[in-house]
Amino acid sequence: MTADLSQIVKAYDVRGVVPDQWDETLAGLFGAAFAEVTEATAIVVGHDMRPSSPGLSRAFARGAADRGADVTEIGLCSTDQLYYASGALDLPGAMFTASHNPAQYNGIKMCRAGAAPVGQDTGLAQIRELVEEWLESGAPEPVAEPGAIGSRETLEDYAAHLRSLVDLTAVRPLKVVVDAGNGMGGHTVPTVFAGLPLTLVPMYFELDGTFPNHEANPLDPANLVDLQKRVPAEGADLGIAFDGDADRCFVVDENGDPVSPSAVTALVAARELARNGGAGTVIHNLITSRTVPEVVREHGGTPVRTRVGHSFIKAEMARTGAIFGGEHSAHYYFKDFWNADTGMLAALHVLAALGGQQGTLSALVAQYDRYAGSGEINSTVADQAGRIAAIRAAYEGRDGVTLDDLDGLTVSAAEWWFNVRPSNTEPLLRLNAEAKDEATMAAIRDDALAIIRA
Repeated sequence: MTADLSQIVKAYDVRGVVPDQWDETLAGLFGAAFAEVTEATAIVVGHDMRPSSPGLSRAFARGAADRGADVTEIGLCSTDQLYYASGALDLPGAMFTASHNPAQYNGIKMCRAGAAPVGQDTGLAQIRELVEEWLESGAPEPVAEPGAIGSRETLEDYAAHLRSLVDLTAVRPLKVVVDAGNGMGGHTVPTVFAGLPLTLVPMYFELDGTFPNHEANPLDPANLVDLQKRVPAEGADLGIAFDGDADRCFVVDENGDPVSPSAVTALVAARELARNGGAGTVIHNLITSRTVPEVVREHGGTPVRTRVGHSFIKAEMARTGAIFGGEHSAHYYFKDFWNADTGMLAALHVLAALGGQQGTLSALVAQYDRYAGSGEINSTVADQAGRIAAIRAAYEGRDGVTLDDLDGLTVSAAEWWFNVRPSNTEPLLRLNAEAKDEATMAAIRDDALAIIRA
C-alpha cells in the first residue's frame, strides 16, 4: 500500500484507520524497524480486542523475528498489562490498540525494556525513517537466523503484582459497578478483583472492538451516563469506568457523580506518600487542580509540575525518582510499576481508601476537591499563536497576575488560574480554568474564551 506515515505516526504512538491508512504489511515493517532501533534480541507483544488487532500484532511479531528478535506474544491484554510484561521480563514491548478511538482505528504503543516510553525523541522518529526507507526500497531480507515466536500467559502475574502493591484484604465489603465499555477491562478486572471483598456488577464486559454500547472513552461525559445511572440503581458504593485499552480509569461516587481525575490524583498521592514514610516527589501536569500540589505538601511530599503528555511525566518520574504521577486525563503513573501508567492500580487505591473507612466516597473525596474547574474547552482558531499573544497582551502587567510558558500560556492569580495551549494535531486551542468558586471560574473562563474566539 501507499502510506503517508505523517498521518499515522503521532508524538507518542502509531495510530490510524485500518486498512485505509495502514495494514498488516506496514505492521510487519514497523516490527522490523522496532527490532532494529531498539537493538533487541527479544521483545514482548500484546493486543486489544479490536477485530484488526490479532493480525496486525502477528505481522509485527513476524517482522521483528525476521530481524533476529525472539518474540513473546502475550495475546489479549490491557496496555498496562503489556507494560507489566515489559517491566517484569525486562524486554522492549509493543501493544496493539487505538485506546479510545472508534472501531476502524488501530495503533501501536511501543516501549523499551522496563516499560520506558518510545516517543518522537526516544526512537519513534528513527522507526518512522526506517519504515519510510523500506517502503521506497522494499523490505529487508530476513536475517540468516530469524527469531522464534512463542507465547506466554501474564494475566495472573499482572494481577498478583498489582494486589501486592495495595492491600485490600482487610477493607469492608464494597459493591462496585465497573463499565468496561466492551474493552480490555472486561478481560483484566475479573482476575484482578478475584478473591477481594468486592461485589462486582459488570457492565459491557464482552470484548467487542466495534463498541456496540458506547465509545470506550470515559473522558467524554456522554460515555459515563450508563454507569452514572447504574451505580445508584444498584445501591453500589462507587463506579469505575475504563477506556478501551484499560490504561485509564474514571470514578463515579455513590450518587453517580463523577470524581475528578485531580481528586483521584490527590487521594492516591496521599496514600503513596504515606506508604513511603511521608516523603517523596509527586509529578502532576499543569492542568491538574491546585488541590494536587497542596495535598502533596500537606502530606510531606514535593510536588513537581510538568507539561501535559505521558512522555513528559515519565521523563520527570525518572529524573526525580518520583513515587507517583497523575494527569487531568486520568493517567496515573507509579514508581512501583516501572514509572508506567496503570488505571487499574489507581482504581485499587480508591477501593482501598474507601473500604478502609466507613464513610461514602463523596464524603471521602470532598477533601480533595477544593476548587471549581471548567474542564477542557476546545476552540477552533485559525491563528493559534496570535490568539495566545492576544491573551498575553490582555493580562501582562496586571497586579497580582503571573504568566508562564511551560506548556502554552498559564495565567495565574491568588484565587484563580487558566491555561491555554495549542493542539499538536488540529487547529485548536484548549482552555482549562480553575478558581476558588464557581462564579469566579465562570468569569475567568468567559474572559479567556472571548479573547480566544474574537
